[in-house]
Amino acid sequence: EMDDEDCERRRMECLDEMSNLEKQFTDLKDQLYKERLSQVDAKLQEVIAGKAPEYLEPLAALQENMQIRTKVAGIYRELCLESVKNKYECEIQASRQHCESEKLLLYDTVQSELEEKIRRLEEDRHSIDITSELWNDELQSRKKRKDPFSPDKKKPVFSLTYPRPYIVYMLQDLDILEDWTTIRKAMATLGPHRVKPEPPVKLEKHLHSARSEEGRLYYDGEWYGRGQTICIDKKDECPTSAIITTINHDEVWFKRPDGSKSKLYISQLQKGKYSIKHNHN
Repeated sequence: EMDDEDCERRRMECLDEMSNLEKQFTDLKDQLYKERLSQVDAKLQEVIAGKAPEYLEPLAALQENMQIRTKVAGIYRELCLESVKNKYECEIQASRQHCESEKLLLYDTVQSELEEKIRRLEEDRHSIDITSELWNDELQSRKKRKDPFSPDKKKPVFSLTYPRPYIVYMLQDLDILEDWTTIRKAMATLGPHRVKPEPPVKLEKHLHSARSEEGRLYYDGEWYGRGQTICIDKKDECPTSAIITTINHDEVWFKRPDGSKSKLYISQLQKGKYSIKHNHN
């Protein structure tokens, strides 16, 4: 058992010891804070100077990633430029091929029209039964110049010696021949029994049978329709593949593999300038 003095003394000793412990703990805490702060400041200085391992390792990974992405972007850029260049060259080649195809079609069209005009002129020439000598003589007489010293003789339109008016024909012989040709043509269309038979006109023979019926094409025993793939062949040229897009009365439109569109006339198929067949590939 302890008396009050001993208890008080013991309590004071404990309080002093607790105070010392708290003071030591506070000193240790301040010292640890200062040490940690100095360490953090040192790391910060190393990061600012670019020497800290914690900074250098992620930086190296970022730089490596940047180099890889830069290299990939350069390769992608080169591929894009090459693709654009190839598309440009393809467009130029397609435009040239389309231009050449249209030029050939235009040439064939003009040639067909001129042949048709020549055929009609041949028919007109054969339909005239008046001798060509009279025709040529009249043309030569019209081309001759008039003599300036010779008086211009004109037939009088009216005459006082006749009590009634009469008609004076002022037409030239060539004009009469032209009118006579027109009348003969009209009489030939009205009835063949009214005029004497004319010599037959030699027509151009078709080497192939080709015609269009109800949106389809009949060529050499086979039928062709829209959407079918055909092979177009022309002399001295390589066969080309195409798809039929439209079939009209006298022409056939088709699309080539490069996207360009062209047309063929049925008369060209009949004459053998072009030939087509089904492409089963």
